[in-house]
Amino acid sequence: MTGVEPGLAGFGETRSALPLAAAGLALLEYLVCRAIRHDAYDLGETAASFAIQIVQRLLQIATAGLVVVPLAWAYDLRIFTITMDGALPWAALLLGVEAAYYLHHRVMHRVRLLWAVHSVHHSPTRLNLSAAIRIGWFGPVTGGILFYLPLVVLGFPPLAVLGMLGLNLFYQLFLHTAWTPDLGPLEWVLNTPRHHHVHHAVNRSCLDRNFGGMLILFDRLFGTFAPTPAEPLRFGTGDDGRPSRNPLAVNFREWGRLAGELRRCRGIGQGFTVLFGRP
Repeated sequence: MTGVEPGLAGFGETRSALPLAAAGLALLEYLVCRAIRHDAYDLGETAASFAIQIVQRLLQIATAGLVVVPLAWAYDLRIFTITMDGALPWAALLLGVEAAYYLHHRVMHRVRLLWAVHSVHHSPTRLNLSAAIRIGWFGPVTGGILFYLPLVVLGFPPLAVLGMLGLNLFYQLFLHTAWTPDLGPLEWVLNTPRHHHVHHAVNRSCLDRNFGGMLILFDRLFGTFAPTPAEPLRFGTGDDGRPSRNPLAVNFREWGRLAGELRRCRGIGQGFTVLFGRP
């Protein structure tokens, strides 16, 4: 497991820094929004997001082995040994992690079992910096690390893969800002707040669009890109549209629906369709 444990530590430090950075930046954003009278925050919903993040962080630490063990196994099976000397391997890894993230993110929207976790992140009715840290509690047990193992099998060091993934996730903090400026030509290459607001919106033209992490290239390549629509964007996953302020309800709502449908299934085939079919 040489090289895996330091990588996990570095990734953990990045994930630990995320809520701290989000807290400071969210406070600044909230004060600016108050000053310009922009209704971008519901304080109860924001408090719930931070409560969800605290529990998610503790569960992430408790289930660290679900990341370490697969990475160690994959690195033992590596085809090459890629040394991270110079800009080229880092650029290749950035694109590799971005591709893996795009696939993972897209599958989370297409597979009911994974959506039960990811829907937590989409539950806020106000999109702002505090929404970035609202992450489902049961992600580690649904195998998200599997999407990044091919990079390790190819020969990228686990430390580098986790570090690049951490950078990707940290970048995404700023995609949730309530401010959505037009960045001009950068909008063609980078994932921007404008693109990510579309991703979170429940408007029909926005559903299952803009899955990228740092970049928007794979969305453009595979036909999942959508520009900002003319109508106002609406956010959240609740049926009533009210702010989601209860951390337990937010995390268990989809799991409860999933369990109810499984109880009504007749046979393994129906159960498989419920678990792995579209949300």
